[in-house]
Amino acid sequence: MARCFRAFLKPLLASSSFLSSSSSSCKTLLNRLYQQPSLRTDKPTNCVAQIRSYCSELTKSPFESNILRILGTEIQYQSDYAPPHQPATKFNSFTVEDRPGEQWITLRSKFQEGEDIKIEVTMFDGCIPTQKANGDSTALQLHISLLVDISKGDGCGDLEFLCSSWPDSLEIQKVYLLRRDLMLANPYMGPNFRDLDPKLQNALCKLLEARGINDELSGFLHEYMLNKDRTEFVRWLGKLKSSIEK
Repeated sequence: MARCFRAFLKPLLASSSFLSSSSSSCKTLLNRLYQQPSLRTDKPTNCVAQIRSYCSELTKSPFESNILRILGTEIQYQSDYAPPHQPATKFNSFTVEDRPGEQWITLRSKFQEGEDIKIEVTMFDGCIPTQKANGDSTALQLHISLLVDISKGDGCGDLEFLCSSWPDSLEIQKVYLLRRDLMLANPYMGPNFRDLDPKLQNALCKLLEARGINDELSGFLHEYMLNKDRTEFVRWLGKLKSSIEK
């Protein structure tokens, strides 16, 4: 590709028309290239596409051109090193709703008759240091927050669980009792989960596990968010590059 670009560019650089101005020289360059027999095709070749990119950079300031080159390199690196894959749309009994560009996803499921389950899941929102198995160094364990809503409808109160998701475990932090038709200004939100009687803690954990909200789901969410984090980063880089190119 580089040899193709230099081979056609060298004689054109020597002409006075190319040196007159960047905008007119770009048009002259493309017109002459299309006159070459090897470039007369129904679709522009990769060589011509690369020259178009080069011509676009000529209209930018050196500072902007440098940013565009850095962004292009970073996008290519991310795509080659750890390319995002197509995200899952289901996990066990849950359907996964993901909206590109947002920092959270929604999982939905039903349990028995008339019980709706909705889980709002953030992207990574924290971390803690952990000791590696060899004991020589530390690693960061990423954290995800979950808000689990269990609704039975018919005017019944909803159960909401605020949970912490770790790569290999799920922990309940708070339990809320909500009435959608009766919103108090300053409702009592209950104690911290760890302050409850151990037997009650265990019973509430089993309530979630019976609905598929368990350590296995937590592991799935971490894998999902690792992929979403890469996807959103590459999308953000592309938007930034497009904004500077305009």
